[in-house]
Formats: sequence, C-alpha cells, structure tokens
Amino acid sequence: MEAFTYSRANDAAQATNAVAQRDAKFVAGGTTLLDLMKLDVERPTRLVDINHIGLDTIERLPDGRLRVGALVRNSDMAHHAVVQAEYSVLSQALLAGASAQLRNMATTGGNLLQRTRCMYFRNTAMACNKRVPGSGCSAIEGDNRSLAILGTSKDCIATNPSDMNVALTALEAVVTIQGAKGSRDVAIGDFFLLPGTTPHLETVVAPGELITHVTLPAARKGSKQVYLKLRDRASYEFALSSAAVVAEISGGKISYIRVAMGGVGTKPWRSHEAEAALLHQPAEMAVFHRAGAAAVRDARPQTENGFKVELTKRCIAHALTLATQSA
Repeated sequence: MEAFTYSRANDAAQATNAVAQRDAKFVAGGTTLLDLMKLDVERPTRLVDINHIGLDTIERLPDGRLRVGALVRNSDMAHHAVVQAEYSVLSQALLAGASAQLRNMATTGGNLLQRTRCMYFRNTAMACNKRVPGSGCSAIEGDNRSLAILGTSKDCIATNPSDMNVALTALEAVVTIQGAKGSRDVAIGDFFLLPGTTPHLETVVAPGELITHVTLPAARKGSKQVYLKLRDRASYEFALSSAAVVAEISGGKISYIRVAMGGVGTKPWRSHEAEAALLHQPAEMAVFHRAGAAAVRDARPQTENGFKVELTKRCIAHALTLATQSA
C-alpha cells in the first residue's frame, strides 16, 4: 500500500471538490477500496471520507417512490420495514451477499461501484485490461469458471459481483449522480457499461462525481418478488448464477414481469428475452423453461464455465416457480 493523504468532507459539494484532483478517491465503508489498496490494485494518493455528508436515510417521496441515500448501509436497507414489505427482492439480495459484518459497513453507493472479483484483476502480476488497459486478459485462457457468459468481449470476461445491483436492475431503480456541473439521474440499465474495448470503464460515473441517491419506483402492490442465488457454498460466496424476479399474475397468466441475472454477466443483466417469453403466458413450468433458454440464447461460455448455461436456465425457472407458486 502506497502513502496517501486523508481528509473529511462535510457535504456533497465539498466532497466532489476534494476529489477533483487526480488520483483521489471517496471512502465510505471501504469494504472494497481498502482491500484493493492493500493488493496494490488501487493506488489513490488521497482519500476523502464522505461518511459525514448525510445521504444516510431512506425516505418515501410524495409520489410513492422510495429514495435511498448513497451512504445507507446494506444492513439498514435490508432490514428497513418498507424495503422488506414492498421491495422484498432487494432485501433478499442484500441478505444473500457478503457477511453480516460487511453488510454493516458497506454502503449503497459503494455497492453500486463494487469492483469485480476476477482473480486476474486482483493480482498485479497478471495481465488484466480492466486494471491496466491494453495489457491483455489472462482470464480468457485461464481460470474462468466463475466468470461471465453474457456481455463479454475479447478484452474482458469479468463478472459484476454484486447481489444488490441485480435486484435494483429488476426494480428499475434510478441512480442520482452529482458533480461540478450539477446532478443527473441515470436509469440503472444505463448506469453500467459493457466492457467492449474499454473494460476499465465500468459505469457512467465520471472522475469527481459522487452517487448521492438511488430511487426505487413506487411499489407494485401485490407483486411477487424473489431473489435466488446459486453458489458453491451457502455463506459468504459470490453467485455462480442468480435471478431477481418481480412478477404479477392475473387470471393465471403473467401480466407483469422483470427478470435480472447475476453471476453470469459483465454487468447486472436484465433479460428482456426472458421477459418477452413470459409476458401474457401461463405461469407454468414449460413457460419458465422457455424463458430460461431465451435468457442464455446469446451466451458465450469460456473454457471452464459452460456449465453456467444450464445452471442459469434452471436458476431462472426455479426463481419463477418460487415467485408464482403462491399467486
């Protein structure tokens, strides 16, 4: 770990001004950043502590939407009464991620910006285009069992590791970003970038910008919500495949559906293909299996992760079964 300076911001404007200089980083929970600094992957020369700028509340807006501050801890959001009652897929996803200790520290904004767990990204002795643009991707011919089958490119096959982000994608959240030119709202589907030839660019957040809030649409009353996570072990493990489902059933048919996937995409992956296969169809297993197959139609598995294709089909089918069995 290299030497760095430390300062504390008192409001969002002060925070964004403080990171305007090169190689400065925000720090809140630090659950990812500090790990990467120890590994010499991140090398900020200045850390700006944003824990004292507010942004740590969850509030209902007049139009029924729910606004979550970027500094709300994952544990607080997972156990919030409104989140549990109306956005249960989000609570389920948060509780499926990390450990209780990490959830007590990790923040909403930090989770949105969580870096990949690809072993080559975290090992500075190995080539990684995400860490050093143009150096190559060791994962393509290396250990890629846990990596992506959707949204990959010749330059990167790393997965987005977050559970929370998958649920936010299914809920069609909006992310508010503040910078020197003011604030802007970005739909969650536009927030994450595909790797293409620039895998080091992961989100639309520009240098010097700060995530201030995440806003959830007004809850869909009566919707059935499920987050299903498949992993090698039951505790503190990243997803091999996961599915977030928000569904409404009317007359035995699916009248509303959102499906997002984790563990298989280079970003939290919304499956419009699965949704198209499900909408207005009977809530039955044959339809669920067709939706699973549609979700991985464009999958490009690597040398060691081809099993994720079938695993994801089954994950989606089972998540849909759980979401609709009591409808």
